[in-house]
Amino acid sequence: MTFPDEKFAAIGNYADAYFEKQQAASASVDRDALEGALELLDAAYERGAVLYVCGNGGSASISNHLACDHSKGGQTDTDLRPKVVSLASNMEMITAIANDISYDDIFVYQLKTLAEKGDVLLTVSSSGDSENVVRAADWAKGQGLDVIAFTGFDGGRSGALATVNLHVEGDNYGVIEDIHQSLMHILAQYIRLKRMDDGTIRDRKF
Repeated sequence: MTFPDEKFAAIGNYADAYFEKQQAASASVDRDALEGALELLDAAYERGAVLYVCGNGGSASISNHLACDHSKGGQTDTDLRPKVVSLASNMEMITAIANDISYDDIFVYQLKTLAEKGDVLLTVSSSGDSENVVRAADWAKGQGLDVIAFTGFDGGRSGALATVNLHVEGDNYGVIEDIHQSLMHILAQYIRLKRMDDGTIRDRKF
């Protein structure tokens, strides 16, 4: 069974149950894996490498949001200039690849065009098994790029391919995506925070 597996008498009851699942899901994230993802991103940003991000649906939204927060936020009040590209943002490119080649190739085709040695790929997929995400992760791994995978459910193929798998134990898309969004924010804010002086930290909103 997955959550929810029954009707609820009132939305407040459902909210309580949802937030309980959300809390358990956030606690399930391996903190060592989180540290590993931080180290990969830190090193990539410091050496001027590009972070590519991809996902479908709600995960595409998280990919685009990540590109904003890591790039804009990461350089605010710091000495970093994070280079982040969401492969889910260029609709003209996505539809051209999907129409002329295959929807399964919308991310890997862009990677083959843009990625260089030393770059990093971050995939966002609740199932971990979206074919276009898996193809991108498989190609990146084959080219020697590190791969960070945000996953849920059983982790899927992208989780197995990843250098670092930030896995959320959950069986509800909304809950998993909530935690993926939180992980994106946590990484972005911590990378910024560690490079700011104490006085500036106290004067800023995060």
